[in-house]
Amino acid sequence: MDEIKCDTNKPCEACQSEGTCSNSQKEEHERQRLKRRLFQIRRKVMVMSGKGGVGKSTVAINLAAGLALRGRTVGILDADIHGPNVPRMLGIDNLFLTGYAGGVEPVEVFKGFKAVSMALFGQDPDKAIVWRGPLKHAAIKQFLADVNWGDLDYLFIDLPPGTGDEPLSVAHLIENVAGAIIVTTPQEVALLDSRKAVDFSRQLRVPVLGIVENMSGMICPQCGASIDLFKIGGGEKAARELRVPFLGRIPIDPLVVAQCDSGQPLIGTASESKAKEAFIHLIDKVHAALEPIAQKADAGT
Repeated sequence: MDEIKCDTNKPCEACQSEGTCSNSQKEEHERQRLKRRLFQIRRKVMVMSGKGGVGKSTVAINLAAGLALRGRTVGILDADIHGPNVPRMLGIDNLFLTGYAGGVEPVEVFKGFKAVSMALFGQDPDKAIVWRGPLKHAAIKQFLADVNWGDLDYLFIDLPPGTGDEPLSVAHLIENVAGAIIVTTPQEVALLDSRKAVDFSRQLRVPVLGIVENMSGMICPQCGASIDLFKIGGGEKAARELRVPFLGRIPIDPLVVAQCDSGQPLIGTASESKAKEAFIHLIDKVHAALEPIAQKADAGT
């Protein structure tokens, strides 16, 4: 990956040379910078949901934190421009991204675990971001190209619900996404939308790693019995019908909510619960699905 140099006299931000570039040259320089950043990341994973309120961010942060706690180098990109909640759920909402001549430094959650989000730019958290598609695309491009992610084993991209601008931008910018994880609940409405997320992934030729059925039953805190609050088994049925892997069920657990609100993912606590066991199994399955992809990339095939 050779650096491009410009031919004229004024500085060009895109290539850091002493020359000035035409618009087409700058676009090429930006493309190369993005390629260099992404080259350092072995597996890029989109975490999606067909609709909101299914606990997608909870699944994403526990997956990312769990792999980081196992010694992997992990990044999480909060690509929800309008409702960035990842920093609060990771306990880093009082920190900010730092800029330098070569780009932006992500926030380190703990050793080996980095995060980037619109919420880490220091703007008023109560102020709405009113952006159309092109601005959101440009922001996501900067998150990928200008952030010094360094060498990562995994980058999880926590996407807003649906199949609109943000997931489309991520899929087009990354090109070689390792896979998509679809989060749903057992309710029929959520399952209908999760099918669209699977179809979206297939249209963009992003491998579907599987479906996660979140809020799948509730464990009674008194007797330990499972209560089918939102039914159970719908995610598994959808996975079977759509011929994609079923990654597991995460039961409703008040501790999950409490830990997210306090800024510490459940997977990083010492407490034991059915939900934590389910997250551990999910991490095992995702790692097993992604390891062959990384080995193939390392072999250059």
